Amino acid sequence: MADTYRSFRELAEEEREGRDWVRDHESRGSRILVMAPHGGWIEPLTTELARAVAGGEFSFYSFRGIKEEGNARLHITSHRFDEPVALEAAAAADQVLAIHGERTEGRAFVMVGGGCERMRTALSQALAEAGIPLQAPREGLDGRHRRNICNQGRLGTGGQLELSEGLRAWFREDPALQASFVKAVRKVLLSLEELLTRAGLGEGRGGEGERDLGPQEREPRR
Repeated sequence: MADTYRSFRELAEEEREGRDWVRDHESRGSRILVMAPHGGWIEPLTTELARAVAGGEFSFYSFRGIKEEGNARLHITSHRFDEPVALEAAAAADQVLAIHGERTEGRAFVMVGGGCERMRTALSQALAEAGIPLQAPREGLDGRHRRNICNQGRLGTGGQLELSEGLRAWFREDPALQASFVKAVRKVLLSLEELLTRAGLGEGRGGEGERDLGPQEREPRR
């Protein structure tokens, strides 16, 4: 389904903050930002998962739909997601992990994407070890578009997790599995935060991860 709005400016002209949407941002001075750009009732449970993954260590951001109905119209494709607080939060971090909700209801899986190969590999391994089913990202959901919000940190690459509706439903029924997911993702990010700090990366935009970005000619949804 095509987006109703092609930019945050268009959205803000029609939708009212506090009535239709809210934004949450908690800066913790970390090198990694965890975000849910389609949170609240846009892609349910993604805000809660992003907040749990962020914990007390990582900066957190969420754009939440709070309309009584029709929250899907608040979805702005990730490579056009230009909400100012989100862009500022991403620019203050070395790397960003964005958590999304995918629409498949009948199967439980997560698609691991983003422009950073190191993060993708580590997340895939950790989630598989935690018993979370994985599926290769479909075209347009790989998170590798250069302007994708997950790739807007100082290093120019980041990570993206697309959780199917089936998996999120499973999490609601099995809190222990959800806790395993959160623990696995946090373990990866804590290790990455330590690596970034030790290496002193992120002082300038660009770096080895940026070479991993794929072709950008197409206009993917994410």
